[in-house]
Amino acid sequence: MLRKRYIELMERVLSAYSDAHIHRYFDEVKRDGLTEHGFPRLTANIGILIAHGRRRDLLPVFLEMMEFCCKAIPQVKAANDFSVREIICCLWEIEKSGVVNCETTDRWRAYLREIEPTTCYTKYATSVTDTVRNWALFSAVSEYFRVKAGLCDTMEFIELQLEQQLQWFDENGMYMDKLDAQKHHPIVYDIVPRGLMALLLNQGYCGKHYDAIDAILKKSALLTLKMQSPTGEIPFGGRSNQFLHNEAWLCILFEFESRRYAKMGDLQMAARFKAATLKALSVMDAWLEKEPIRHIKNRFPTETKYGCEGYAYFDKYMITAASFLYAAYTICDDTIPADACVNEGASAFATSTHFHKLFLKSGEYGMEFDLDADTHYDANGLGRVHRAGAPSAICLSCPCPKNPSYAVDISAPQAFSACAAIKTKGGWKLAADDAIYEVREIKETEDRAAAVLKTVFPAGEYVNERYEISAEGVTAVMEGDGEIAFALPAFSFDGEKRAFIVQEEKTLTINYEGWMCRYSTDGEIVNLEKIAANRNGHYCMYLAAGSNQVTVKIRIEKSVQEN
Repeated sequence: MLRKRYIELMERVLSAYSDAHIHRYFDEVKRDGLTEHGFPRLTANIGILIAHGRRRDLLPVFLEMMEFCCKAIPQVKAANDFSVREIICCLWEIEKSGVVNCETTDRWRAYLREIEPTTCYTKYATSVTDTVRNWALFSAVSEYFRVKAGLCDTMEFIELQLEQQLQWFDENGMYMDKLDAQKHHPIVYDIVPRGLMALLLNQGYCGKHYDAIDAILKKSALLTLKMQSPTGEIPFGGRSNQFLHNEAWLCILFEFESRRYAKMGDLQMAARFKAATLKALSVMDAWLEKEPIRHIKNRFPTETKYGCEGYAYFDKYMITAASFLYAAYTICDDTIPADACVNEGASAFATSTHFHKLFLKSGEYGMEFDLDADTHYDANGLGRVHRAGAPSAICLSCPCPKNPSYAVDISAPQAFSACAAIKTKGGWKLAADDAIYEVREIKETEDRAAAVLKTVFPAGEYVNERYEISAEGVTAVMEGDGEIAFALPAFSFDGEKRAFIVQEEKTLTINYEGWMCRYSTDGEIVNLEKIAANRNGHYCMYLAAGSNQVTVKIRIEKSVQEN
């Protein structure tokens, strides 16, 4: 059953922390005090697993950790906005299991009853005109869980946070997170607030903002189905992307919608959302089967922090995957069939300009474009081509940024995607860098999706780009004046294993983990002899070049050649 699977995956996440690691982490927190939410999150997940009859060997240290957290949280601002909800969930599970005596759990309740929102939480709204973003929603949800636990009556605080948060959703129900501009909103920080709202409603919130929240969730979830890649992953875009916890948030949203449609009697849609949940879980399954377990989708040594922002270190973000698996567990209804085979057909979808993404899907293939990228995290152009079952990075899972705000190990990062290019006096100019994209047409039929883009370079040159995706793969046609090209990302290194790349006159083939990505062209394959990097690893930079027009076909298939 799926609920059991969530708990099993939580235990697998926790296995990434050795007993010595847990004790070392606790010693650091006892020495330095509670400074962030990673440690309470680890504590809560250990407790939840103990309550489910797992990892009982950790009960002695858990009792100390839980005592420390419950006592410290009301006394210090330490990103408690995130952790109070999780500590409450742990308390509920421990009480339900009876594994800890009532005297102890009553004492923990007494500590948590002392929380004063304005002194406990780091960020919250004091009026509806405040510009606080997702932290205020975390604070509201944590407080609602305290209300549900009978520890307070702070509904006025909660309703204010929710009213303030409702102004940050665009016309599609996607959450706009950035404070400094009305663009480049991170995808993870769209999905997380919606997941928090799903948790809120699932716990019984029926306050004055219920209808508005419910409408946002229903509208945006249908779009999220279109944005989920065929491999099961969330879209790329912005900070905190490519971590294992990303797909757990999809599980939360899809489990919530599966229940919604089942209650409405629409079992077909309920099954469709459940199938999407299974795809998201398969992503986490695959990564958690690798040894040693990493918290980000690459195989670079954890200590290098490759692909990670400064805040996204292992101790915090590894256990985060377990936290949100548990959140999905609380929503999951095992009576809804989890083995439904749903044929979604083809789809073409563009977000609002606030998110500037374009998605094309058909059969087992999916594409994602960024039309106005944040150069600290992404690049313009076709930034993702996925095929169900294949390694996500074998073609491209996210673009390579020019000015990465996360750690990479190359000296001269390049803006790189599967994009148009033009030949100039100074050499090849890639649209991934600073070209402007115009969407001229998107369309879908039963079995294929297509898009026409116009790409304008800084000096005024332009390339017309035509894309079509079907069950057979992707076809890209570039048209312009003079020598033009289409960039071919060739995955080369995941931090542990190297891909095998074969360049021929008209084809470029990448063999990796039993699969191959093959680019076929009517032009000429050009090796730029440069390396670009993204969160997943390194890419060798190639082009398919031609005069006035060049066509490229992309196929991802099982490989017959071992690396």
